[in-house]
Amino acid sequence: MTERLIDEVVLVTGAARGIGRAVAEKAAAEGAAVGLIDVLAGELARTTAELRATGARVAAVVGDITDENAVAKAVGELSSELGPATVLVNNAGKNAYADATRMTVAEWDSVFDVDLKGAWLMARQVLPSMIENRHGAIVNIASIHSSLTTAGMFPYAAAKSGLVGMTRSLALDVGPHNVRVNAVSPGYIATDLLEEFFTTFPAEREHALDVHPLGRIGTPADVAEVVCFLASRAAAFVTGANWAVDGGLGVRSA
Repeated sequence: MTERLIDEVVLVTGAARGIGRAVAEKAAAEGAAVGLIDVLAGELARTTAELRATGARVAAVVGDITDENAVAKAVGELSSELGPATVLVNNAGKNAYADATRMTVAEWDSVFDVDLKGAWLMARQVLPSMIENRHGAIVNIASIHSSLTTAGMFPYAAAKSGLVGMTRSLALDVGPHNVRVNAVSPGYIATDLLEEFFTTFPAEREHALDVHPLGRIGTPADVAEVVCFLASRAAAFVTGANWAVDGGLGVRSA
C-alpha cells in the first residue's frame, strides 16, 4: 500500500456494500480514518465490524442522505469521532427504469433525491471546513450513463449527467480554496445494482461481456483504486474531471 491517505478523514456514502464498501476498504488500507454512511443498518454494521477487525479507524452512522437534517446529524457525529472530513466520496445511488410518459413525479423525485440532491447535501455539509482549512477533495460516483446510455434507463442518465455537471461547477467554485472536485463514471461493475439491472434486462448479461474491450465486468476494487487516487495528494492538479472506469466500453462506436 502507498499510504497515500494518511491523515485524511474520508466520508463514504452508500458504504455498506458494493463500490462504497470497496472505497472504504481501500481508503482505510491507505491510512485514512473512514466514516461510513448508509441506510442499510444491518449491512453497515457488518462492514464496520469487518473493517475494524483490520485495525482501521472507522466510524459509522445510519443516515438518509436525502434528508438535510439527517445529513447534518450524520456528518456531525462522524466529525466528532474522527475529525472534520477532508475527503467526501458521494457514492450512494439508485437505479431507475421508467417510461417518461408514465413515470410519476414522486418516482422522478425519488431518483434525483438520491442520485443528485443527496450529493449536494453532503457536499454542502463538509465544504465549509474544507474551505476553512484550504484542504479537501470530493469524488462523485457518476456513471457511464452520464455520457452514453441505453433505452429503458430514464431518468437515471439524467440524474447522473446532472452529477457530472455539478462536479464541474463545484470544482470551479471551490478551486480557489484548494479544494478539488472530480467524478468517476463506472461502467459495468459487479455490484448489487448491476445484478438488479441484469435481472430486469436478462439479455444484457452476455451482451455486456461481448462489448467490453477488456473482456470482463469490472470489480468494485477497480473503481476504488481510481477514487482513492483522485482523493489523494497524488492527484493534486486534477479537478473538474470525469474519469471513466468502464473497461474501454465508452470508446466503442458500436
